[in-house]
Amino acid sequence: MESEKSKGRTVSYSKTVMTEMIMPNDTNPLGNLMGGYLMRWMDIACAVCAARHSGSQVATASVDHISFHLPIKLGDVITLSATVTRAFNTSVEIFVEVSASEITGENPRQCNHAYFTFVALDKETGKPTAVPPVIPLTVEEKKQFEGAVRRRELRLILAGRLKPEEATELQNFFSHVKPKSLTS
Repeated sequence: MESEKSKGRTVSYSKTVMTEMIMPNDTNPLGNLMGGYLMRWMDIACAVCAARHSGSQVATASVDHISFHLPIKLGDVITLSATVTRAFNTSVEIFVEVSASEITGENPRQCNHAYFTFVALDKETGKPTAVPPVIPLTVEEKKQFEGAVRRRELRLILAGRLKPEEATELQNFFSHVKPKSLTS
């Protein structure tokens, strides 16, 4: 009999949306949200998404590049939207997008995004455990799903766990990219 985890789950199964209002104690002297607070909220939203998808407790394994494109001001309302992109053996990659607006909904804007990786942990042993595959349905979900292998290879190279010459998906990707002329 096929186990529940081996069947796979859609992206919508675990999508997590979190909303926060930026209060005075969340801001720096310029009246902007402190980056560390935003990273904490991103980690929470992603952890909930990863736990829902895996059906397990999870631990943050890595966070890809986070940059703060637009300031988030005192009184703004932010929405964090976390979705699973792909599952590997015992890990799952989560994409989180942060948008902000005034409390009235005016001045909506995309502020930043990042990829988080979580390892699923067995409740009794605390050891890594298998996660169900992701079933991408939409064009955007399939695009995220396909790119996840390259992002994973890059993370493993940067962590020293994979040699660049072993990163076959990255090699294939870059072999199809035509370099731009330096004179144009």
